Amino acid sequence: MEHPLNIYNTLTRTKEKFIPLHEPHVGMYVCGPTVYGDAHLGHARPAITFDLLFRYLTHVGYKVRYVRNITDVGHLEHDADEGEDKVAKKARLEQLEPMEVVQFYLNRYRKAMDALNVLPPSIEPHASGHIIEQIELVKKILENGYAYESKGSVYFDVVKYNKTYQYGILSGCNIDEMLNTTRDLDGQDEKRNPVDFALWKHAQPEHIMRWPSPWSNGFPGWHCECTAMGRKYLGKHFDIHGGGKDLIFPHHECEIAQAVASQGDEMVHYWVHNNMITVNGQKMGKSLGNFITLDEFFSGEHPMLTQAYSPMTIRFFILQAHYRSTVDFSNEALQASEKGLSRLMEAYGHLSKLTSSDTSSVDIKDIRSRCYEAMNDDLNSPIVISHLFDAVRVINSVKDGKATLSAADLDELKDVFRIFLLDILGMQDGTPAGGNSNEAFGKALDLLLNIRQQAKANKDWATSDKIRNELTAMGFEIKDTKDGAEWKLN
Repeated sequence: MEHPLNIYNTLTRTKEKFIPLHEPHVGMYVCGPTVYGDAHLGHARPAITFDLLFRYLTHVGYKVRYVRNITDVGHLEHDADEGEDKVAKKARLEQLEPMEVVQFYLNRYRKAMDALNVLPPSIEPHASGHIIEQIELVKKILENGYAYESKGSVYFDVVKYNKTYQYGILSGCNIDEMLNTTRDLDGQDEKRNPVDFALWKHAQPEHIMRWPSPWSNGFPGWHCECTAMGRKYLGKHFDIHGGGKDLIFPHHECEIAQAVASQGDEMVHYWVHNNMITVNGQKMGKSLGNFITLDEFFSGEHPMLTQAYSPMTIRFFILQAHYRSTVDFSNEALQASEKGLSRLMEAYGHLSKLTSSDTSSVDIKDIRSRCYEAMNDDLNSPIVISHLFDAVRVINSVKDGKATLSAADLDELKDVFRIFLLDILGMQDGTPAGGNSNEAFGKALDLLLNIRQQAKANKDWATSDKIRNELTAMGFEIKDTKDGAEWKLN
């Protein structure tokens, strides 16, 4: 196979040609949500970023096994080794079983992902379903001498590991600086060094979720799950590990250390990270209390929102920025995205109604190649979108009678929009989803507008106005043109 894609590898800090270890097969692991609350805009970004990568790898011919985990145990407050489990705390506050909390928010997460047209992963493993694999991982690290038991817990010996390997290879963190700047925390008397991290935690009596292990009744450290599940489903060496930039340290740094300490070498070839969604320059997150849930975006019910925004507007807003750049939330930016997406979808709708000519007065032949060039340059979705807007200007010129397109060029534009706008960028046209319902929906609207056109021709203004007013009240925008009426759903 050819290898057209170049992708930025956080590990090497360079763009690299993507060459799978076992082509045409690609193994991709992405850190999924910790399910103790509703998904917000910050959760949407990695989901959409790696959906874009999944779609593109599949499009160019790879067979992708996409694993996205569900964290339902072991993720303690403030990402530290002390404090309450985030899921268990929610369960305690709501007087529910922890797995009730998990299932409730997982159902809502999946519903939000469906709305955003994020494809489901190939495998969606739960941390709580892989306790055995995590215990075996801890055993291997202990056996190799890079961990120690303390009061029923097991900690990774970062200082010892760093003497043989490099801890900080992904994040650039320096052990000596960390040792000098790390403050003492409750419970750190169990650790040899404050930089050591938990592989297994002894459960206190009040801790709801616990499993038997050779060391104690307890639960795995947060970092163990991804190393254990990545290895189980993708093997000891796989192609891509993705997640948000905020996971580089400590989570992904610890994953690398666990893999090397247990098997002698690194598991992951390419580390890929999306940047953050910010609000007034601050990362959007639950801990900061500055987040807006996806349901609130869809309904408009949040003090920071001036209106509701459709799932496709949210998706387009995220894809208009390169995945490695920050995106700052504002209503103005979302409204601009809404208008831009509307222009693209309207132009795509016009394509099926344009009449071809014998020859083309505009050159559209390189739009496809430029879109591929942008995608191959580290998934540059904003450049792809800019090329599609170039095509929009051509489509509108033809529609207004100022340019012509041959039948072949018209088919080419239809194909380019289908591939890049729908298949790769994952945009939807906003009409009801599913099979032939889109086509039937459009034909029903066209039939109504034809009846209205006949009423106008017969000077039956009452019927004509009634159809227009009723459709407007339902949320349709009707526009009369010299070639007949056009509609769009607002």
